[in-house]
Amino acid sequence: MTAIAAARALPFPPPRRTTACMSAAPPEQNRLLGIGLRLGATTCFGFMAAAIKLGYEAGISTPELVFYRFAFGLPPLLAWIIWSGNYGAWRTDRPLAHVARGAIGLTTMALAFTALSYLPLAEATTIGFAAPLFAVILSALVLKEHVGRHRWSAVAIGFIGVLIVMRPQGSDLPAIGLAIAALSALGVACVTITIRQIGRTESTQTTVLWFTGLSMLATGALMPFFAEWHEPRIWAILLALGFFGGVAQLLLTAALRFAPVPVIVPFDYAQLIWAVLLGWLIWETQPPATTWLGAAVIIASGLYTLYREHKLGREKPRAEAL
Repeated sequence: MTAIAAARALPFPPPRRTTACMSAAPPEQNRLLGIGLRLGATTCFGFMAAAIKLGYEAGISTPELVFYRFAFGLPPLLAWIIWSGNYGAWRTDRPLAHVARGAIGLTTMALAFTALSYLPLAEATTIGFAAPLFAVILSALVLKEHVGRHRWSAVAIGFIGVLIVMRPQGSDLPAIGLAIAALSALGVACVTITIRQIGRTESTQTTVLWFTGLSMLATGALMPFFAEWHEPRIWAILLALGFFGGVAQLLLTAALRFAPVPVIVPFDYAQLIWAVLLGWLIWETQPPATTWLGAAVIIASGLYTLYREHKLGREKPRAEAL
């Protein structure tokens, strides 16, 4: 099956094409479909994380892993663009904004990949859930948004959950891995803020296409120094890494077409289930009770933050869509 055929086989209809004098009709809302697509995205992200960890165990360097994440994730992205008929997705009036977003995003991805070389899947995934908490802080500092005491309280409680997972006293997890995972969560928050700013004028496809292209150029320049020829098993891991990452991005975006953010975002936490399951099946690791406790605290604070965002969104319309 070709990449375009695979994209057309996805369980949602293509968006309507528009002309210059017509605006696209909003897609019919289907919350169950939106939830299903979001769960599909979290599943793909779970398998992508497992492929990253397997790649490190096989001796693949970070530049190679990141390059092939984009190289093998490009076909699903191009299929999505062709399928939607948006052949001008590459056009932009803000190239420098995309360069800045690409630099932040690429650095964050390298940190997230590196964290998986040090930490079990469950712990790395759980610490990554702190990204929305960092986003609240940055929205107050960078976007000058009002953050009330409810959300500040949720952020404080969420970081207590992070500390529980990191277990600073008596932890057998490497400190460098924990630090890198925390930095990657902060990076995700920075990317979120950047995308919110770019998203005022740029489409999702334009943002993703520029990020993919710039990241491939940057990591491709390193390939002469890091690239190696691999056996078929290693190529299968790299292909899985790029494929699952590319499809996850597509499903993540598609879910927002059919259901509102507060409905589907809570299902992102299902990725922890895949992290635990794959960690047990592949590496025979099981997270300790502190990881489960910390995850519960982080998830609860994240859901409350989402609830407050939604409530404030109804009382005071936001300037841009999430």
